[in-house]
Amino acid sequence: MPETRDVVVIGGGPAGATAAALLARSGLDVVLLERDVAPRFKIGESLVPAVRPTLERLGLIERLQASAFPKKYSVQFFAPDGRGTPPFYFSETKGASAIEGDEGQTWQVCRAEFDAMLLDVARREGAEVIRGAVVRDLLLEDSVDDVAARPLNPRPLNPQACGVQVTLPGAGERRIRCRVVIDASGQRAVLSRRLGLRVPDPALRHVSLFTHFRGGLRDEGIDEGATLILLTRGRRSWFWYIPLSDDTVSVGVVGPIAHLIEGRGGDPQQVFDEERGRCGGLAPRLEHAEQIRAVGVASDVSAVSRQAAGDGWVLCGDALAFLDPVFSTGVLLALRSGEMVADCVVEALAANDPSAARLGAFAPRYLAGLETLRRLVHAFYAPTFRFGYFLHRFPHHRRDLVRMVVGDVIDRDFSALFADLQTMVDLPPSPLRVPSPTTGLVVAS
Repeated sequence: MPETRDVVVIGGGPAGATAAALLARSGLDVVLLERDVAPRFKIGESLVPAVRPTLERLGLIERLQASAFPKKYSVQFFAPDGRGTPPFYFSETKGASAIEGDEGQTWQVCRAEFDAMLLDVARREGAEVIRGAVVRDLLLEDSVDDVAARPLNPRPLNPQACGVQVTLPGAGERRIRCRVVIDASGQRAVLSRRLGLRVPDPALRHVSLFTHFRGGLRDEGIDEGATLILLTRGRRSWFWYIPLSDDTVSVGVVGPIAHLIEGRGGDPQQVFDEERGRCGGLAPRLEHAEQIRAVGVASDVSAVSRQAAGDGWVLCGDALAFLDPVFSTGVLLALRSGEMVADCVVEALAANDPSAARLGAFAPRYLAGLETLRRLVHAFYAPTFRFGYFLHRFPHHRRDLVRMVVGDVIDRDFSALFADLQTMVDLPPSPLRVPSPTTGLVVAS
């Protein structure tokens, strides 16, 4: 392996694979370092329609259409007693939808297969993908020669990055110098945690408990692949119900850490079963189903980095910001941020200027879209708020609400909708201040 590359990408999930593929396509020398030695099980299986433009750019639409992944056309919400709203179709025939035809259809994916597809694209475009690579540290220009001796306390917010220290399979400890480091390491957030930049959203300290079932009840026809959101009694938690291929459904419960973890005895299966018993809409769907996977636990604490980029480094995907999973926007945010970061890196290196301002130029647009989704998430969790009642009072906002649910939030102005929403629910302040276009930095409030 060459000791110097143009770009090092940390992480081979959707954000890192997208960035690596587009950077390699532009002619840059890219290495992607992925910790896992093989594709592994992940949740986050439900895609929203706004992923399509990025997937088209990556050349994956035809492959997805030919796959066994169930097609998703809608989302449906269920009250604690099991009563459901009409399906919320992404593409509607009455002119109320923001999208039309195939653009309103997406997929429910097996993440191991889907993530492998994205890495295949990165390889075909010319990126070198190394599995089993564990990034140990960020190399900084002022201390490249004393990495081992550098203390682990947070660094200043503007260090000049020049590479990574990594353990490679069969090669041991190595230093790889580069012009830009991209952190796409997911919620591990290697760089932002290393630099002390991670800021949690105190109002969204949630956790999820999840598993798979075989033989769960599915609706018929166009509704077979719908994502279902089912509330529990007391509205202290909610379940997702996502139909997958091979007669499998992904089922998970999300709620505050204080409710699902603290004082519950520490047995994820027991907590899952107790919450399942409080969900009226779930019982008939799982009556004849068999659980086929042990209950897993994942942190859903929403968080954002106080800084999107620095000199020689930039964040994307969950490493930049993680948002509660209720509207299934995780893969969308990963793909879009990976794409936007790649475009900024190409322009920065063409100008020989890998500065924070250049590398973080995408951040104002991206984080404004993220803030739209964050406010929508907070509205969902407001105890007395109902989207149906909101649309009854303000039917002229239906088109914009569809845009939000499908993830079409970049470069969109939803200020009129949120002004009316604020009359019904008190949304908490943002944990970040949307950054200046000239700096691309995120500053905590």
